[in-house]
Amino acid sequence: MLQPGKGKKPHIAYTASIAYDRRLYRQDIAGSVAHARMLARQGIIGEKDAELIVMGLAAIRQEIEQGEFPWREELEDLHMNIEARLHQQIGEAAGRLHTARSRNDQVATDVRLYAKEVAAETLRRLRALQGALLDQAEAHRATLLPGYTHLQRAQPVLLAHHLLAYFHMLERDAGRFRQAHTSADVLPLGIGALAGVPYPLDREFVARELGFSRISGNSMDAVSDRDFLLDYQHAAAVCMMHLSRLAEELVLWSSEEFGFIRLADAYTTGSSIMPQKRNPDFAELARGRTGRVYGHLLGLLTVLKGLPLTYNRDLQEDKEGFFDTVDTLLGTLGVFEGMVRTLEVRRERMARAAEGGLLLATDLADYLVRKGVPFRQAHGVLAELSRYAEGQGKGLRDLSLEEYRRFSPLFQEDVFQVTAQAAVAARDVPGGTAPRQVEMALQAARQALAQGQAQDPLP
Repeated sequence: MLQPGKGKKPHIAYTASIAYDRRLYRQDIAGSVAHARMLARQGIIGEKDAELIVMGLAAIRQEIEQGEFPWREELEDLHMNIEARLHQQIGEAAGRLHTARSRNDQVATDVRLYAKEVAAETLRRLRALQGALLDQAEAHRATLLPGYTHLQRAQPVLLAHHLLAYFHMLERDAGRFRQAHTSADVLPLGIGALAGVPYPLDREFVARELGFSRISGNSMDAVSDRDFLLDYQHAAAVCMMHLSRLAEELVLWSSEEFGFIRLADAYTTGSSIMPQKRNPDFAELARGRTGRVYGHLLGLLTVLKGLPLTYNRDLQEDKEGFFDTVDTLLGTLGVFEGMVRTLEVRRERMARAAEGGLLLATDLADYLVRKGVPFRQAHGVLAELSRYAEGQGKGLRDLSLEEYRRFSPLFQEDVFQVTAQAAVAARDVPGGTAPRQVEMALQAARQALAQGQAQDPLP
């Protein structure tokens, strides 16, 4: 148990954040370099002091990256560790670095820089997964499978159409992550603890140095705002929900009961006692970790909900959950890209499932509609016909014309032209599963992916 000592706060481990905020060292050093250069440029500190500070910070970054930096928990956080080390290296000049800033605007700047970087990296990985989905969709333009509602076979669709649904989910996610990047793209540095500073700063210069598009407009809001983290956390929660839905389908489809796909060995694990098992653990873990990301979003909302202006130490709790969300999402996106690219589609098994059973009931109802039967009446006929076929242990395709005609004299020999392929081709409306529509959708998706990659911010 840690005992209080001379010059040391009691229970320092409880308040220290250095165990996790050291992740921000690059951003913290970059912000300090820009700040020092601006102070010298404005004549607030001397040029020589600024040069010493910049050189010292470069040396500290090298120490950190080489694993040689002497982290000290009693200094509590990243900022004080770096400042103390800088004083050891360059002496009195180090004390001038903190002129016209506070840890409040300093940490807000660090986290915003980090949030911008991870939003851009998230977009890059998300685009890679979209590309994997598109590649699989283009390879399976003609592959039939059952579409489901309530997890019951409903109507035949094309696998490409099914995969494009996830492409569109991720496209909406991309819009949310671009917004998260935009909301983080505001410089708070130079507004001090809460009220501004009494020095002639050039905050626009610092913004340009650090790659921010604009500066904060209200000092009190700037040091207490964490909405940009909520934007990323929300986008991450929605994205993980989409990935969890895909994970669920991969788990189902790879089971013996479905047998639609085979996941690559790299994305399955065995059993400790059952040698035949190929467990879809990667997909299952993604499904499970979705809840963790949800929890971090709710946790940050709860931290922020009762805070008066401006900075409160509660805001130290904004980072651990955010960092874990970033790590979880980036790792999941990378795993899913590989899992989607390497999965083996069992076309024949999918096609048999799409062509059998009662999946053509709606199309047979439409067959009667084309012969003049009102749809509600046709629906009733097919409901009875489906119950009959099910009672006989047959699929609709297995019935004879005589059996069809027991339910309506309008059934003729052409009823056997109602097939899964014909059902899919008939859905030739924008957004439908017909081959012509899917081909156009694939082209549009490929263009959207290219345009998105060109417009996304770079990591």
